[in-house]
Amino acid sequence: MILKEVERFTKEFLRKIDDKKIHLISHYDTDGITSAAIFSKTLRKLNKQFSIKIIKQLNEEEINLFPEDRTILLLDLGSNNIENLSKLKTNIFVVDHHEIEITEVPENMNIINPHLLKNYEELCTSELVYLISREISKENASLAYLAIIGMVGDTMEKEINKTRDIIIKESTVKVKKGLLLYPSTRPLDKIIEFSSRPFIPGATGNYLGAISLLEEAGIEKIGKCYKSLIDLNDEEMKRLTTVFLLRLSQEDATECIGNLYLVKFFNKIEDARELSAIINACSRMGFPQIAFLFCMGNPYARKKAERIYLKYRQHIISGLRFIDQNDKIEGREYVIINAKDNIKDTLIGTLASILSFSSIYKQGTVIVAMAYNGDKIKVSTRIAGRRTRSNRNLKEIIDSIIKTIGGKSGGHHNAAGCTIKKDDEDKFIELIQRKLEFEVIKV
Repeated sequence: MILKEVERFTKEFLRKIDDKKIHLISHYDTDGITSAAIFSKTLRKLNKQFSIKIIKQLNEEEINLFPEDRTILLLDLGSNNIENLSKLKTNIFVVDHHEIEITEVPENMNIINPHLLKNYEELCTSELVYLISREISKENASLAYLAIIGMVGDTMEKEINKTRDIIIKESTVKVKKGLLLYPSTRPLDKIIEFSSRPFIPGATGNYLGAISLLEEAGIEKIGKCYKSLIDLNDEEMKRLTTVFLLRLSQEDATECIGNLYLVKFFNKIEDARELSAIINACSRMGFPQIAFLFCMGNPYARKKAERIYLKYRQHIISGLRFIDQNDKIEGREYVIINAKDNIKDTLIGTLASILSFSSIYKQGTVIVAMAYNGDKIKVSTRIAGRRTRSNRNLKEIIDSIIKTIGGKSGGHHNAAGCTIKKDDEDKFIELIQRKLEFEVIKV
């Protein structure tokens, strides 16, 4: 069904763009940026004139800046802004996979979103964009690797549905089963020290702890360096896996074994997880344009992106240490981490996700993480051990608070967030504590 929808959407897109210039706007995460790269390469082959903008969030102010004389193309954005977009006097195309609540598509809009289909398959935006690109020209099958990077970036790689399997097979990506440590192409001591998914007690953020883990597994150096994950023989992989399984909770242990996706990038075999992490890091550190150029194959951007990624990993480790060493508000099955200006607002969601995937908090614990952003506060909420659907709906909880104090909210059942005024900091904490205490009693 999704392939028929792709065909319909593509025909409408090609019919309506004609000689008009295109304004492409995409989200700043890995899925959004790989989507932008795929579509940019596709539009270049069509000799279409277009501009591109990578943004953190689509809001009314941003929409009002859209040029009226261009076709608007939104990638990984737009599903939560239908009302404002419908007021524009230009053709709008939306490729997105986030939850959408409409019964009828406005006349000026053309939307492809799996949530609008019955019995839909979960696909990320970069996969949808790839299918559209391939529908435009079969030659664009060479761009499938970018869709795989985007898919890994949106943590969808464990659920291989029919359409995703087609994309993987069309790509030049090599799939290998093993420990899900990235980058699987780098020395093990470093990747264990900087591992956040999984979070390894006693080893993440602790180089000596990482070395101790390798010694326990009987992994020795080759010369001055340790092997990479993909260079381990079967016996070494078994021993390392056993040590990991003993250190992690049963849930984390299950999550840390799966498929490694090896991509040829800049004429070198790279781990799709690390490529995704590099792209994401650039955006979180304020350099989405570098992430985009990196995906486009720009050699200067590659060097710049790797330097940014190094700083990003240092920020993540520092953020985890700050959270570990400072006071938190803890209640019945929830914890509130108010980092104030000690952690960048663009990183607070990532840190909340890392904690939710770790074994630090028991399954079902609601993690509320807050960080300052000028005169506002970024709030990210996650449910620890979110492999199963929780009885608590974080989106509903956050939305109800925002209706009381104002601000912007969004998200899903198990992961939601909002932006509030700094003046409402104490009020927000009071309200969410009350909500979470009530939810525990109700559940």
